[in-house]
Parts: sequence; C-alpha cells; structure tokens
Amino acid sequence: MARMQASINTYMDTSRHYDVLDFGSFINKGQQHSHRELLNAYDVTITGVDIQAGRNVDIQMPKPYQIPVRANSQDIVLSGSVFEHIPFPFASMLEIARVLRTGGHLFMTVPSRGHHHSTYDPWRYYPDSMRALAAYAELDLLQALTDWPPLQEGSDKRHDYAAIDQKGSYWGDTSAVFRKPKWKPSPRRVVNRYVSLRFANGIGDLSSVPRPKGTLLNRPSDEERAKRVGM
Repeated sequence: MARMQASINTYMDTSRHYDVLDFGSFINKGQQHSHRELLNAYDVTITGVDIQAGRNVDIQMPKPYQIPVRANSQDIVLSGSVFEHIPFPFASMLEIARVLRTGGHLFMTVPSRGHHHSTYDPWRYYPDSMRALAAYAELDLLQALTDWPPLQEGSDKRHDYAAIDQKGSYWGDTSAVFRKPKWKPSPRRVVNRYVSLRFANGIGDLSSVPRPKGTLLNRPSDEERAKRVGM
C-alpha cells in the first residue's frame, strides 16, 4: 500500500479529474483496506473490476482476460498484488494497454518473494519482468523497484535470505509505473491482441493441468502444520 501510495502521489495531480480502474479489486473478509482510500485526496471516478464478484468489485469480468470497459477510457490503472496470480500476464497487459488513454499510467505492485498462496500463484517479479511486460504491451516503463534481500557479506550479488527480517520484510515487492505512449495505427498490434486474448481466454485457468505430486517442495502436510500451531 505504501508503494502504491508513492506512485499515486508522484504521478497524479490533485487539480484534475481522473478515471481510475482498479484491476483485480476484490477484497476478502480478512482484508480491511483497498486502493480507494489511497485516492481520498484526488478527484477520481474509480471502477473496480475482478473475475469474481464481491467486496470492492463494481463490474465482474466476463472472461479472465477481458476488461469490461471501453478502449482509451482510463487515465490510471491500479494493480496491487494481482499479477502473481494471473496465469498468462502478457494477455492481461494487452487489455490494460487497450483501456488506457494516451499518456495514462499503470501503477503495479507485485510480490518479488513470499510463500505460495491462493489457488494459483505462478509468478514472482523483478525489474526485468517489468521490462518484458512493457515491451510486450508497448508501454513505456518509467520505474521498476524491487525489495531485494540483503547481500551476503563480501558479495556484490549473492543474497542472504536467512537475514531477511521475518516480521517486517518477509514479503518483498516489485513496484512499477508504466505509461501509454501515443500509438500509431498498427495491424500487427491488432492481430497480436486478438490472437493472444482469444488463446488465453480459451484456456482460462490452470485446471486443465493438474498440479503434480510433490510440486510444492518442503511444504509441510496439514498434520505437520497443525502440530506447529498447537492444534
């Protein structure tokens, strides 16, 4: 939330109106905060979209890779802790690029480290991940910052994972800011978007590929976890 607030404060102006899309806006019962509260100081019309209906969702997405808003209609897209759960993130980037107006921004925060969570959790992101997303969606990448673990003593690149602050820094994030440039008409872009989205929406999720046994190495069984918490 702090990283997202920093992007908002840096790239948004309190003197103008913004149409804002909160991509993956659903919040569950255990969550108390949403991106809406980060925009209290700004003049915005905010629309929350998600693949599931529920709290903080204004419009449910009809397909996982189809954002139900018009092209070139949004000044800002927010995406916080969403892209680690998207099986085919390049398809989502194409849709976000479609709905952004020229000069519009995408503010993204996404884990760079942390344990497996939720039904699908296929990715962790670094600055080069953001470069790849920007290149595929034809967006300008203005910023990409990662919470790296501390370096091992005497090394300039090997990380000391054991030295991570387990209370305050167990999770690490990568935050990025993208901007949509002025696009020239491009049949290649139209064809790529059509094929990519049709293919991704045709697959939908990962249910067609069951998780092999032993995929989550070193993950304790339910019985072992119960013993650890004294159940």
